[in-house]
Amino acid sequence: MATESVPDLREKLHKSSHTQKEYGKKTGIKCKPLQSHVHKATPRSKYDDLDTEQREEELQRVKGGIEQHRLFSEKQCKEIEKKIDKVVKISDLGLYKEHTVDRAPLRNKYFFGEGYTYGSQLTKRGPGNERLYSKGDVDEIPSWIHRLVVRPLCESNVIPEGFVNSAVINDYKPGGCIVSHIDPPHIFERPIVSVSFFSESALSFGCKFSFKPIRVSKPVLTLPLSRGCVTLLSGYAADHITHCVRPEDVVTRRAVIILRRVRDDAPRLIPPPEVTSPSRKRNILPSGDSSSDSEDNENQSSSSSSDESYKPVKVSSKVICLSDDLNLKEGKSSMQSSPKHVKR
Repeated sequence: MATESVPDLREKLHKSSHTQKEYGKKTGIKCKPLQSHVHKATPRSKYDDLDTEQREEELQRVKGGIEQHRLFSEKQCKEIEKKIDKVVKISDLGLYKEHTVDRAPLRNKYFFGEGYTYGSQLTKRGPGNERLYSKGDVDEIPSWIHRLVVRPLCESNVIPEGFVNSAVINDYKPGGCIVSHIDPPHIFERPIVSVSFFSESALSFGCKFSFKPIRVSKPVLTLPLSRGCVTLLSGYAADHITHCVRPEDVVTRRAVIILRRVRDDAPRLIPPPEVTSPSRKRNILPSGDSSSDSEDNENQSSSSSSDESYKPVKVSSKVICLSDDLNLKEGKSSMQSSPKHVKR
């Protein structure tokens, strides 16, 4: 049956194409011929033009900037993966700050400690234009990341104590990917540290992406990433060649925790000016007895005690008159509610 259907299908396609041509002649409308399969070529990268010797040299340069360790056991992986699932649930409940979560069709990103603008979020596109969000715009690094992930790395001398001040969780669905990029060197110090969870995957270097449909050029290097594997990128591998995760390398759910150190001089977005409504000003009163460790409270109390910033409360005369009338009816002294005795 299957062999008989093939010529029938070809005959139908031929007849359909012939009918389209005839219709086009009669109406003057040009019709595109039917195609049973549209093939789009795989994109080419600049590395495709290298000869064998040059490609081998490039490969060795990339490998020189990669370091891998197997530190996390099956038991440790399971514990960390449960914590990642909890992060997803908290996100789905909408309990994280706006810039903590970045959602894509097949990949969700969770920023902790520090977040930054990239890709389509940039006002001005291109490498070097990435900016950190203002302090406090993303949630703090969860304590379990410090305890279960960072501490083992420090104890194994993979990274120094106090190195990590930014943690990102990338959670991929099957077929999810991240396009070729270099972690912005003006934002992050080196090395870039990542730990893989849930399943095996791969990190590819030197790829070029094309879209609709998504296609990826041949990598210079495809680096296997096993579950619980720690990967460090520095030198040439971090700064001079792009890395990516291809859709074909994410067969089942996969997550990665990326640990980085934000540079002290990394540029930040300028926060919008804070607009204080008049109603808030009226509610801020100087208090000599109360003390707070909060910087916001200190700023508020200092501004409210200033002669220039503190404004008297406007009192409605209608309310005062009404109050006086009620007091007189009850036989109380109107002096107690007189406008002269109202604290402003």
